[in-house]
Amino acid sequence: GKKLGYTFNNGNLHNVSLGQGQEVVAEQALDLAAKEGHWVILQNIHLVAKWLSALEKKLEQHSDSSHRDFRVFISAEPAPSPESHTHPCAKPGVFVFPEGGGDTQSPVLQDTLEMCTQEKEFRSILFALCYFHAVVAERRRFGPQGWNCPYPFSTGDLTISANVLHNHLQASPKVPYDDLRYLIGEIMYGGHITDDWDRRLCKTYLEEFIKPEMLEGELLLAPGFPLPGNKDYNGYHQYIDDVLPPESPHLYGLHPNAEIGFLTQSSEKLLHTVLELQPRDRSPGEGGAGTREETVKALLEELLERLGDEFNMAELMAKVEERTPYAVVALQECERMNVLTREIRRSLLELELGLKGELTMTSDMENLLNSLFLDMVPESWVRRSYPSMASLGTWFADLLARISELEAWTGDFALPSTVWLGGFFNPQSILTAIMQTTARKNKWPLDKMTLQCDVTKKSREDFASPPREGAYVHGLFMEGARWDAQAGLIADSRLQELTPAMPVVFLRAIPADTQDTRALYPCPLYRTRQRGPTYVWTFNLKTKDSPSKWVLAGVALLLQV
Repeated sequence: GKKLGYTFNNGNLHNVSLGQGQEVVAEQALDLAAKEGHWVILQNIHLVAKWLSALEKKLEQHSDSSHRDFRVFISAEPAPSPESHTHPCAKPGVFVFPEGGGDTQSPVLQDTLEMCTQEKEFRSILFALCYFHAVVAERRRFGPQGWNCPYPFSTGDLTISANVLHNHLQASPKVPYDDLRYLIGEIMYGGHITDDWDRRLCKTYLEEFIKPEMLEGELLLAPGFPLPGNKDYNGYHQYIDDVLPPESPHLYGLHPNAEIGFLTQSSEKLLHTVLELQPRDRSPGEGGAGTREETVKALLEELLERLGDEFNMAELMAKVEERTPYAVVALQECERMNVLTREIRRSLLELELGLKGELTMTSDMENLLNSLFLDMVPESWVRRSYPSMASLGTWFADLLARISELEAWTGDFALPSTVWLGGFFNPQSILTAIMQTTARKNKWPLDKMTLQCDVTKKSREDFASPPREGAYVHGLFMEGARWDAQAGLIADSRLQELTPAMPVVFLRAIPADTQDTRALYPCPLYRTRQRGPTYVWTFNLKTKDSPSKWVLAGVALLLQV
């Protein structure tokens, strides 16, 4: 604007920061600018989402009859997802920018690089900070393996962090690495973070990027990308152009499988959306499988036929000789399974009557019909169920397997030789029961105990009986890495093996103060690939590499894939 003569002093550049009732001021500025050929900047448009339709009409109104030099610049914070974007569609002369800058390259200029007396230290740490910012901002695209929750990191966080760095270096002859990592990781960026595992990830990045070795020329920000020496602004730009490797998950500390998994899930979501758009009714003459109602009727008859009877809780209670922690868990699981199967049977029978014309179709029945037709788990079932990302067919087969497992267990209430941890409504309950049983036997305080996780070299079929203490557990998968059964360690994934199965795991309770935590990676266990709210427990797994490698790789155990 300055180059073309548009400035505040000239009266032909208008800047409106929206929010707090500034919409009227913005409309007046737009009317004047459209008439006189001025420029208008509308900041923080995300704060006035309800006003956007009025703005759209205003821009539409001025698009034909306005002055040829009229321009509008709009800035907004990025929405958490593409579906949430609400800014008006682009029109000639309207430019939309992310608030605080559009890309992950830092807003660092030569002036910034020269503002500190400890020039070498300031420039090295600032470059590492810029790389850190790019990594944490762009890691969102890898979904839950990138961050459990998406966070609105912006260049404002980087700018404030650069100021903190400058102030600390000016005030101290030595670089206060611990202080800087804490302020940046826990406050500047950490202020956005709500998940404990994401906080660990942010902290690990800073521990890897900001440390004394960075001034000795020995720090790799990514494979093939060492931290550069002391350069000027143009020198850093040239270095990035020449040395930065091509875009890949390696730049974030992730395995290439992370991109495969993310793209696969995106494709599945796209195809599912296309499926939802197909016509709901087809006549048999069009080569389809009859009408939607006929398709669903055949499916619900099949589901009702495959669904067994409920568990007889009175009988099971009478069969239990001693209410051990394991027996209590089995009974609780049977009760929750009854609640779910009762709802499945009720809703299917109701829909069957509706399709026969014996009941009026309600909105709930219509939703159930659509879900069955689209191979989705119906909402009323999900509310009484367990977290799952599976389609209806896979989900129902999994449900029948869970029922079979419970039937076998409640036959004599003896702990199975290996426990299917993913088959529980509440997996934490069986893990707690392991600790309770050991605590009672040895008269140990429960709050001073922890679970020790030893990965065996065997599969489920190799076990005929449970251990004397603890439990053998199967049905775990690893994402982000794999388990090397021969070496007994976490190892790098093989390409295209996204979630390899784990061998049987031996879990036993021990006093917390006796656990050796050296050479162990605290690995979170989640129920699904959604991670986040499906967290179950933390298992310590043996590793030869630094645990930070697996933190950056987003390594976790899953109960369902």
